Amino acid sequence: MKQDMTIGKPAKTLFVFAVPMILGNLFQQFYSLVDSVIVGHFVGEEALAAVGSSFAVTMLFIAVAIGASMGASVMISQFFGAKRFQEMKRAISTALISFLVVSFLWALVGLGVKDGLLHLLRTPENIFEDASTYLQIYFLSIPFLFMYNALSATFNALGDSRTPLGFLIFSSLTNIGLDLWFVIQFHMGVAGVALATLIAQGIAAGLSFMLLIHRLRKMPDSSGEEPVSGNRWYSTELLGLMVKIAVPSIIQQSIVSVSMLMVQAVINPYGSSVVAGYSAALKIDSVAIMPMQAVGNAMSTFTAQNIGAMKQERVREGYRASYPMIFLINLAVFLVIQFFGETFLGFFLENGSGSVAMQTGMEYLHVVSITYFMLGLLMVTGSVLRGSGDLLWFLLASVANLAARVGCAYGLNGIIGIAAVWYSMPVGWFSGFAVNFFRYRQGKWMKKKLI
Repeated sequence: MKQDMTIGKPAKTLFVFAVPMILGNLFQQFYSLVDSVIVGHFVGEEALAAVGSSFAVTMLFIAVAIGASMGASVMISQFFGAKRFQEMKRAISTALISFLVVSFLWALVGLGVKDGLLHLLRTPENIFEDASTYLQIYFLSIPFLFMYNALSATFNALGDSRTPLGFLIFSSLTNIGLDLWFVIQFHMGVAGVALATLIAQGIAAGLSFMLLIHRLRKMPDSSGEEPVSGNRWYSTELLGLMVKIAVPSIIQQSIVSVSMLMVQAVINPYGSSVVAGYSAALKIDSVAIMPMQAVGNAMSTFTAQNIGAMKQERVREGYRASYPMIFLINLAVFLVIQFFGETFLGFFLENGSGSVAMQTGMEYLHVVSITYFMLGLLMVTGSVLRGSGDLLWFLLASVANLAARVGCAYGLNGIIGIAAVWYSMPVGWFSGFAVNFFRYRQGKWMKKKLI
C-alpha cells in the first residue's frame, strides 16, 4: 500500500497519490457538514449559528494538530525517500508519543479558555450557551483528533493515501448515524452532534493505530542501514528536528485560524442571521477548497521523498504538473457553485430561514469561487518549501496572507460593509502566493535537507 514517489512519471505519480487524498478530505468534511445540516434542520437557525460561531475557535486548535503532523510527515517522508527505514520507524514512534502528551495538555487549555474566546469574538448572547456546550464536548475529543491526524500523516508520508480514505469513509458514516440518533431520537441538540464527532474520531484513531503498528512490524529494515543508537522508540534528537518543521507549520496554520477569528469578529456584530448565512457558506467553502489542499499535501510528500532521495529536479517537474490540476479543479468547483450554490446553502438553513442568511451565503460564494485557483497556487508552492524544509519563507507567506486578509476585512468594512470579508480572501491568497513563488524561483529550497 505504500508508494515510492521518487520513481515514475511525476505527473502520474502526483495525480494517483492526490486522488485518494481529495476523496479523503471531502469525507473528512462530512463531520462538520452533517453537524450543520442536522442542526440547521432539526434544531434551528440559532443552533446553526452557535456551531458556526464555534468553528473559528475549533480551527485554532485543529491548526496545532495539523501543523504538528506536518512536522512528523516531512521527516518520515525524507527518511522513506532515503530508504533509512529504521530511523523512519523511530521517527514515527517518537511522533505518536509526543502527540499523545501534547494533545491532553491542549485539551485542558481549550476547556479553560473556551468562554473567554467566545466573549472575545463578541458571540451573540442568544447563541452563547449552545456555542459553549459544543466547545466543551469538542475539546474532550482533542486527543483523538491529534492522534488521528498524526496517524493519517504517517500513512501519507509512506505514500499510502488509500488507507486514510478508508478510515474517513468509515468514521464519516459512523458520525452520520450517531448525529441522527442523538439529535432526532434523544433530542440532544448541539451537544448531540459534538458527542457524535467525539465518538467517531475516537473509533477512527484507534483502528488507524492498530493497522499502522501491524504495517510497521511487517516492514523489514533496510539491509545496508546502520543500527540506530539509543532508545529504539523515542529520540529527542528526532523530536527536535520535527519541532523545527512543526513550529513554523503550527504558526502558519494558527495564523490562518487567527485570521478566521479576527474576521469572525467582523461578522458577529451583524447579527445571528448573517452569522448563520456566513457559517453555511463556510461549510460549502470548506468542501470546495479540499481538493486544493489535497493537491498541496500530495506535493509536500512528493517533495519530501524526492529531497530525501536527492532528486531535486524531479520536484520541479512535479510542481509544474500540479498547475493544470489546480486550474481544472477551480473550474469545476466554480461551475458547481454557480449553478447549485443556493441548493447547497438550503441544506444548512432550516426551512423558513430569512432571506438575509441566504443572501449573505450566496454573496460570499460568488466572490470566492472564481478565485480558488489563487489558494491552490499558494498551497502547492508553499508545499514545495515545506517539504524541502525551507520553512522561514513558508511562514512569511502565511504572515503576508494574514496581514492582507485582516487588513482588507477591517479596512474596507466601513466602506463596503460585510462584502469586505468576501474580498479579503483572494487578496490574502494572492499575497501569500507572491511570497512563496518568489522564494521558489530563487531555487535555494533545493539545497535544504533535514536528515
